[in-house]
Amino acid sequence: MIILSVILILLAILGAPLFTIISASAMLGYMGTETDLMNVPLEILGIGSMPFLSAIPLFTFAGYMLSKSGAPKRLVRLTGALLGWMPGGLAIVALAACAFFTAFTGVTGATIIALGAILYPALQHDGYPDNFNLGLVTSSGSLGLLFAPSLPIILYGVISEVSIDHLFLAGIIPGMIMLIMLSGYSLWVNRSNRKPFESFSLKEVGAAVRESIWEIPLPIVVLGGIYSGFFAVSEAAAITAAYVLFIDVVVLREIELKELPGIMRESMLLVGGILIIVAASLASTNYMIDAEIPQKLLAFVAEMVSSKTTFLVILLLFLLILGAILDIFSAIVLVVPLIIPIAAQYGVHEVHLAIIFLAAMQLGYLTPPVGLNLFIASYRFEKPIMTVYSATFPFLMILLLSVILIMFWPELSLTLVPD
Repeated sequence: MIILSVILILLAILGAPLFTIISASAMLGYMGTETDLMNVPLEILGIGSMPFLSAIPLFTFAGYMLSKSGAPKRLVRLTGALLGWMPGGLAIVALAACAFFTAFTGVTGATIIALGAILYPALQHDGYPDNFNLGLVTSSGSLGLLFAPSLPIILYGVISEVSIDHLFLAGIIPGMIMLIMLSGYSLWVNRSNRKPFESFSLKEVGAAVRESIWEIPLPIVVLGGIYSGFFAVSEAAAITAAYVLFIDVVVLREIELKELPGIMRESMLLVGGILIIVAASLASTNYMIDAEIPQKLLAFVAEMVSSKTTFLVILLLFLLILGAILDIFSAIVLVVPLIIPIAAQYGVHEVHLAIIFLAAMQLGYLTPPVGLNLFIASYRFEKPIMTVYSATFPFLMILLLSVILIMFWPELSLTLVPD
């Protein structure tokens, strides 16, 4: 059994598909306890009864539709018209636009590719330092992960069985803290890059609003419906997908009918990858529960850690390392079932734990050696990877500071959550 476990670890290091490693480990566990292996496919089939499951493909499809349409350009123009006149205003535009876009697409790479092509040359044209531009666009690609209807939040809620509505509410203030801190840094660095107030044009604002008139109701209706409790998450996902499909195909005609199969296929590749990992993890998680692995892990941690503060520090270090070597979706399904009972033992609220986890894993997109945003930006902007590392470092430090603030000030996450 030990030899087989070592082989699985080596296969994972060599790049074997994660779901095969998880499934094989579950089968080894069941074999070790002489449990019928038919439990593995039965547990995998259980994914069909999971609540909110339909929200994942629907929101993902809507996000891909938005990225393929002219929505990114209209979003940049609208935020630029409203905020571009400020000192460092275009940097704020980049942060706001990327946060909004990532929240709806759930994919940071798509944000860097779709909006980076617009924002990076625009920042250069307005005289912002090149190193700053590269770091800003790379780091802001993952900013929206704490805002509804972020795909990682939905997946975390499904895996942990914590209310997704509560997670959406809990992410508002921490997400804004991250956005404000990066905005403050951007304003300070570019405080000398000023535009005259006369550059603000009501005419341009009006033109940008008219151009974006079909996208503006989307966040108001969908997010307002989710936060108010008027829509369930799955209902909001269906409304979003139907609305985006109607607007982009029928009203604006920016996407032709013949393009839809390709967009569906591309978006469902991501969904399929997520769901097959989730399905395999169900079998693995139930084996770990039956084998009392969380309890044993809790006993081990309790011997080493005596206080909540120490636990949180160790948790942060663990999540930073985890985020550097594993994508956020895989980390959620593999790690969350293990850390929830341990965190509860130290008095960490389950919703607060979720925001800590997601905020810390967000940093993993910028953490060497495997930070996904770093490699996407290096490829997209044709920059050496070490140049991208150095450009994103100040932004990484500010985001790390914001995560520490979120971690040790639980009210930021819990203020908006109903008792």
